[in-house]
Amino acid sequence: MSETEALSAEKWTRIMNGAGAVFAADGYEGASMAAIAAEAGVSKGTLYNYFPSKAALFTAFVREECRRKLAHVFDLAEPDGAPEAVLRSVGRRMLEVMISPVGQTIYRVVIAEATRFPELARAFFDAGPARAIGSLAEWLALQTERGQLRVPDPEFAAEQFFCLCQTRLVLRQKLGLLATPGKGEIARVVDAAAAMFLATYAPVSR
Repeated sequence: MSETEALSAEKWTRIMNGAGAVFAADGYEGASMAAIAAEAGVSKGTLYNYFPSKAALFTAFVREECRRKLAHVFDLAEPDGAPEAVLRSVGRRMLEVMISPVGQTIYRVVIAEATRFPELARAFFDAGPARAIGSLAEWLALQTERGQLRVPDPEFAAEQFFCLCQTRLVLRQKLGLLATPGKGEIARVVDAAAAMFLATYAPVSR
């Protein structure tokens, strides 16, 4: 039985929200199960019944956030639309996830703790970046079969596209050198990334 099945939806949400608030404020090492339980409004014993360790709780939190955010990124895209429109849609939503407060919190905690807790880094990569790359790679492969694109290595190209979408914005924000960009700036960066991507991967006839 998974955590989501064992816990009511209301209590699961409270625990995930509490974990997010405490991890954001205290980091992974500084966060305690007692503080998370208090923030969530549950007993510490209840928390340990479902999450045997802080690492298990953080992993569950990361997986839940990635599941929710990636559903937003990909489910709202029109898979049969024009490639440029789909890339722009996916790129903008992915960039919004990366620079969101929750996205920044997860990234900073994982980077800070990756050396001491490599299992946290692996859980984050598998639940977030790897799933996003895999989903986009599947779409790129399908468009290649249909003759809409010409992508010999879809997984590499998917990762390449997401890296292009981070230009000028993501690193600066991670370093605290840039305020949260508006939708216009996000669109400008992603549109340029899509144009560069298609210049390489559009069929020669186009």
